[in-house]
Amino acid sequence: MIRFALRLALVSGREAATRLVIIAAAVALGVGMLLSTLAGMNAVDAQNQRYAWLNTAVASPDPSADPLWWLIREDYHHGESIGRVEVAATGPDAPVPPGIPRLPGPGEYYVSPALGELLRTTPAAQLGDRFPGHQVGTIGRVALPSPDSLLIVIGRTPTDLEHLGARQVTRIMATSPSGCPSGCYVGINHDGMALVLSVVATALLFPVLIFIGTATRLAATRREQRFAAMRLVGATPRQVSLISAVESTLAAAAGTVVGFGLFLAFRPALAAIPFTGESFFTADLSLTPVDVLAVALGIPLGAVVASWLALRRVQISPLGVARRVTPKPPRAWRLIPLVAGLAELTYFIGRRPPTTNGQLTAYLSGFLLILTGLLLAGPWLTMLGARLLAGRASRPATLIAGRRLADNPKAAFRSVSGLIVALFVTSVATGTITTYVANRGEPRTDSVAATSLSKWFPPEDGPAPTADQIPALATIPGVRSVTLVRANPVDQPPPLEVRQQPTDSAAFQPWWWPGVITCAELDRLAVFGSCPAGAQVAAVADDLIGERARDLTADSYVWPAADADPAEVDRQPIRSVVVNTTSRAAFEQARTMLINAFPTGRFPSSTAEWEADSARLMRQFQQLANVIMLASLPIAGCSLAVSVAGGLSDRKRPFSMLRLTGVQLRTLRRVVALETVVPLLLVAAVAIGMGFLAAHLFLRAQLHYTLIPPDLPFYLMVAGGLAASLGIVAATLPLLRRITGPEAARNE
Repeated sequence: MIRFALRLALVSGREAATRLVIIAAAVALGVGMLLSTLAGMNAVDAQNQRYAWLNTAVASPDPSADPLWWLIREDYHHGESIGRVEVAATGPDAPVPPGIPRLPGPGEYYVSPALGELLRTTPAAQLGDRFPGHQVGTIGRVALPSPDSLLIVIGRTPTDLEHLGARQVTRIMATSPSGCPSGCYVGINHDGMALVLSVVATALLFPVLIFIGTATRLAATRREQRFAAMRLVGATPRQVSLISAVESTLAAAAGTVVGFGLFLAFRPALAAIPFTGESFFTADLSLTPVDVLAVALGIPLGAVVASWLALRRVQISPLGVARRVTPKPPRAWRLIPLVAGLAELTYFIGRRPPTTNGQLTAYLSGFLLILTGLLLAGPWLTMLGARLLAGRASRPATLIAGRRLADNPKAAFRSVSGLIVALFVTSVATGTITTYVANRGEPRTDSVAATSLSKWFPPEDGPAPTADQIPALATIPGVRSVTLVRANPVDQPPPLEVRQQPTDSAAFQPWWWPGVITCAELDRLAVFGSCPAGAQVAAVADDLIGERARDLTADSYVWPAADADPAEVDRQPIRSVVVNTTSRAAFEQARTMLINAFPTGRFPSSTAEWEADSARLMRQFQQLANVIMLASLPIAGCSLAVSVAGGLSDRKRPFSMLRLTGVQLRTLRRVVALETVVPLLLVAAVAIGMGFLAAHLFLRAQLHYTLIPPDLPFYLMVAGGLAASLGIVAATLPLLRRITGPEAARNE
């Protein structure tokens, strides 16, 4: 029987071969995406493990080892983060970090390959002069989270590091940040990335599964008739199931092999995508034996189950396929989960849970309810749209298409349901990210928040420097101004209204402005804001930026007045040095001079560099959302095309009869087009609308923001994807002429 099933699958005509190729292609897409997701999760684990040694400051002690002075800080260059580790051994048995053969001595350092290349191509005054000594080697791959990681391990004397505030350790941390009990602040939020990748996998795989199911149903009527004929001549239900299973297994096995090939071919390109903020090594995208077995065995098994479900009607009786009845229309109860999800997100506006786990539970359950409701309500919404189309029909094609869609909305919705997950997830992500970046994103590159560098001198770091200890920063070409911000003598400056919101609004925040500056100096500088009318001294932030970095709509800023005498301002300790520049070269040279002059404490940086870290990760998430949409829409188009082709094959006799009665071919094409376009556009509009609404409710509840609509590129991508989907469907319409000729109207 298996040999007979193989002959039917391989040599029973073009129709069977086409079905095998389509099912195999759908399975290959699904396998490739599933493997990429599993490998991505493994890559996050591998990358996070290589972050472990950077958390050595909190490693448990090893009494048998000599102490190692350890200091890790973050530096920047052109907005890119540099991990700076400074060490000094107290004995021969001091632990050695991974990736280097020995501890560097005073005046020596090891650098990552990316930082080494940067040092060779950047003037020393802008970068290299920050690092004392000379390079003695390269940090090995085992210690690099990413090929692009900028890391340096600098050798110092114990006296130097004790003065810089280092601590002694006796063990190099080997525990991944995801398993670190506490204090591991360097690394990836593994649970968060796993959640993101799971959502991406679901959003990508759902359209593929719909594609597989649609391909399995290709020419379902003809297959059912063939299987029913086998039943009439004596085939048992088990034999029919075996024949169907062999065909599906053959296609799924071929698709699985191709899917593994696609994954291996695109693995280097996938590794270059920095969706954790940094790219991966290609080897990080690996698969465990469990992953390989689960995919290699699970996908063919799933295809067999899908085939059995698609053909289950012929299991009843040999004549079961002849009994055709109109399915029961879907009921309005399908809207209940959708309404419940929206109600849940609305409830938490003003009632945000206090804990992170509580917030995840509240918001994720709401999103899942909305998504489940969309999938359940899809047939009901399709039925409403079809009835509206039929009720307003003025042409035969519109009436026929509306009636057919209304008779079986479940089948019409099934072929486009894969779009629901993709477009909903994309819309939620795009709406949330667009709004967040607009309110808290990276400042413009030409804004004062990006062109100004500040070095702080908090009281806890010791006595503040005097004015004559500040290096001659004004001599650097491209430095516009050098400003000394003094410590505020008042303990409680007046509160600040953020973005001129009323004091009873959620955006009103009291802020501790620790610095003061005279209004005369502030007016001279011009770019750092102004004083209130009549004030002589302003209370300001250390960096002269403060909350303005979060308001990307205006460069003007009014600081609150400070209760201080202008003559007393210059007698206050220096709180910070703020350098405003006109070029990146001047910016980096000023940073180098400040680091060398004041090596203790936090290194100088700009507000834009801090904000850029979160904005960069947001942009990576936005890229993932775009990938979901751009990949899902063509796949949905393929599902539609297969569904249309299968429907034409099943309806070729009725269509040919219509042509014999005088119906023109363009009318039939219009019927097929309307049956395709109406569900596609309806699903796209509902999914995007619900996504934006869910994003708005989440933003109001979590951040007190109002949704800001995405920019034009988002809508262009949606329109382009829908156009591509419809173009794929249009490619099947020429088939209508060939299969609706007079010869197809004969009785079979």
